[in-house]
Amino acid sequence: MKELLINNLEETKVLGLKMGKLAFPNMMVVLEGDLGAGKTTFSKAIALGLEIKEIVNSPTFVIMKTYKGRLPLYHIDAYRLSEASEDEYLEEYFEQGGVVIIEWGKNIEYLLPKEYLLISIKDLGLEKRKFSFKAFGMKYQKLLEEVLKWMH
Repeated sequence: MKELLINNLEETKVLGLKMGKLAFPNMMVVLEGDLGAGKTTFSKAIALGLEIKEIVNSPTFVIMKTYKGRLPLYHIDAYRLSEASEDEYLEEYFEQGGVVIIEWGKNIEYLLPKEYLLISIKDLGLEKRKFSFKAFGMKYQKLLEEVLKWMH
């Protein structure tokens, strides 16, 4: 587990932008954190790195939104999902050659592949955040090393 302290909104955007620029086909990022921690803000920054021109916002009520950029972005909000909600159809988007961002991914942990990047965001007050990263799989460890190298 690696951690990064973010001091302001601009640093959050820089982190997401760098991750978006390094994104690869079938990349999965699972975001955890309390309401208002910055999951959607971070997702928007990843979208900028993917050269997405559309306005990215939380897919809370529609479950998933799709955006076109350098790679497609499948932005999923699993806040209201569980095994009982029968959302297995979401798995088909995991291998479509795009980037999948799942907010509240623990709710659909049973659907997640073996390899992905888990990012937990903790609100420390004002605009400060603590990002905790856990890479599942070598390609995500390499991605994380590259992103964190850029942040220093």
